[in-house]
Amino acid sequence: MTAIRLSDGIVKDEVIVVGLAFKAGKSAKLGSSTLQIESGDLAIDTKVLMQALVDLGATGKVDEVIKVTNSTTRLVVFTGLGKSASTYDNETLRRAAGAASRALAGNPSATFALPTKSISALRAISEGATLGSYNFDRFRGSTKSEQKAPLKIVTIHSDLASQSAAKQAIKSAEIIGTYTNLVRDLINTPPSHLTPDTFCKAIADAVKKAGGAAAGLKVTVMTDAQLRSKGYGGIIGVGQGSVNPPRLLNISYTPKGAKAKKKYAFVGKGITFDSGGLALKPAKGMEAMKCDMSGAAAVCAATIAIALLKLPVAIEAWAPLAENMISDTATRPSDVITMYGGKTVEVLNPDAEGRLVLADALVRAQETKDLDGIVDVATLTGAQVVALGTRTSAVMTNNSDFSSHFMNVTKETGEAFWPMPLPTELRASLDSPIADLANIGERMGGMLVAGLFLKDFVADELPWLHLDIAGPAYNESQPHGYTPVGGTGVALRSLVQLAVSVSS
Repeated sequence: MTAIRLSDGIVKDEVIVVGLAFKAGKSAKLGSSTLQIESGDLAIDTKVLMQALVDLGATGKVDEVIKVTNSTTRLVVFTGLGKSASTYDNETLRRAAGAASRALAGNPSATFALPTKSISALRAISEGATLGSYNFDRFRGSTKSEQKAPLKIVTIHSDLASQSAAKQAIKSAEIIGTYTNLVRDLINTPPSHLTPDTFCKAIADAVKKAGGAAAGLKVTVMTDAQLRSKGYGGIIGVGQGSVNPPRLLNISYTPKGAKAKKKYAFVGKGITFDSGGLALKPAKGMEAMKCDMSGAAAVCAATIAIALLKLPVAIEAWAPLAENMISDTATRPSDVITMYGGKTVEVLNPDAEGRLVLADALVRAQETKDLDGIVDVATLTGAQVVALGTRTSAVMTNNSDFSSHFMNVTKETGEAFWPMPLPTELRASLDSPIADLANIGERMGGMLVAGLFLKDFVADELPWLHLDIAGPAYNESQPHGYTPVGGTGVALRSLVQLAVSVSS
């Protein structure tokens, strides 16, 4: 894991990262007058560097990284900030730092001198540098030695370095980086190695490493036999076609030495591999279905991060885990299953399985007394990607105040979410002629229909958010900013910040 340090003194690293922006209103013709070097609180001689940037065709656009050799240091790295501004927003700084740290793989250390006019800006740069310094090489053999190691040490140069708030921001950024990368590791782990059982063991190990009971954390796991005996028909129905039996994982966090100001339940979809079951998916793209447990990984890792930040917010995290496979025991189209809590569901499409495991866990989560809210996170529908693309997640709710508060939280984290409706007229499409409801309904607006299905399992008076992260959870395109190819770890930062937002 990359270590973050603070400094306001002499730069000792051989590599310096600074920002590069383009000035608004200037001629489109490339030249030094169109560019602006942003080195924060570090004074550098820009004259020679500017000419080199012009010669290299630098633009200052977002995600651009330009490396220039220098006489004072071995390398000056310019990372694009986009349009020049008196103050850059935190997400711009976060992404610029992430792009630079990705480009510096293979270097042991670097000093980042970007504009830090506030503690929140310093924290954003620290997060970006940490999140960008990621590599997953667990399953490489002969090519492992060819992989460039991520930055080991990042020093943030800022006049704010001596402030206690800056040191706390660095600590927070390191925790966010560590547990976002845990989510990424779990997502990137192939289904041959990540089953419902091994997922539980990985999280139990992470909880133990974080301090376990001493940190206020407790882990319990329900086996398939226990799930069957207690009537968790959704989890059992999805997982019964696989040789790897389902599980229900619970992480409980109770603040130590302080009364909890709020109590939330987090529920994350944990399909460790989704073949579609007897509604078999096409071969093209099925390999990405190892990411179908992204929601479960996010809620579990977020809970551990909240504990390590010692936030006075109680969390009950639930991860319903199953592998949706084909066999002679798999759930058939038209089967009727009885969910935890007693509702019956006609399974018209075994590939609409995430909502089934989530529904069981949502009902179980509500048995916790005095909840202030419940949030579920899921790679739930392909319709989410159609509606919002691969970088923006959806938010659905039964409580506009809770949703508005969460949307304000995402402005702090930089994670892109967009509120979506739950139209009452679509609910009728989930009616079944033989059961309480069916697991699919109207095809148009499929993301919203899935949200309405889940809403049936949440008490009207309990504030609830449904986060569909289907597209943003797994990046199959090019890396960008602090986002690598593969698992992204989306939603973790916003879940943690939700807890931070109610802690003061």
